Amino acid sequence: MSRNKKIFSAKPAILLAAAAGLLLFATVGSTRAALTYYSENYAAEVTVSNIGVTLTENGTAVGYRDYTHKNGRWNESEGTLLSGLLADGEKFVPGKEYPERLAVTNSGTIDTYIRVIVKKSWIDQEGKDTTLSPELIDLNFTGNGWVIDEASSTRERTVLYYTKSIASGESTPDFTDTLRIDPSIAGKVTETVTEENGYQTITTVYAYDGYQFQLEAEADAVQTHNAADAIKSAWGADVVISKDGSLSLK
Repeated sequence: MSRNKKIFSAKPAILLAAAAGLLLFATVGSTRAALTYYSENYAAEVTVSNIGVTLTENGTAVGYRDYTHKNGRWNESEGTLLSGLLADGEKFVPGKEYPERLAVTNSGTIDTYIRVIVKKSWIDQEGKDTTLSPELIDLNFTGNGWVIDEASSTRERTVLYYTKSIASGESTPDFTDTLRIDPSIAGKVTETVTEENGYQTITTVYAYDGYQFQLEAEADAVQTHNAADAIKSAWGADVVISKDGSLSLK
């Protein structure tokens, strides 16, 4: 039995900046769509092992990685998340909901089960800042046949499984639908007052000024053949596969 695994790193998504006393979201950068694949090969039990998965955002493929058994190669493309979040010149508004529909397509040739790991965090010039709450990054999870592995999830990381197998060419329902930054960040301010030549100057400093929020999505696929064993080997999760093929966590 062999396992292939590759994870692409993520980059910052959106910069928070304060200007003229207003909290503004400035430049939109890019976050890589991280794709992870496991091709479990049970000797003499699997004759077709072309496995692949594509992450989609708002209906558009943003990254994929497919393994072709015939030539033993990975065909892959690294995409970006949130690149189309704002129109040219548009400012990000705290509290506003933005479309962020994430789903997974089976781009291989065999039926698979899908796991997704979503990570959200704050970073500054020094790197990740764990003192700022990732819960202020409100990514809405839809349900829609997805189940959250609460035991493996944290405030920063959410682990989800789709409870049905996905046939080649088919897609899961969206596991998220909107993205919103909690507007309470606009209230996290300190003000200082200075006086010179009879004039007062009030300086407002936002607690989140200079920070970026980061969003990562990792998609994994395992074959449906001996699925419970494959999932345990690849993901370390104990699952039950019912007679109708539905997946549930133990």
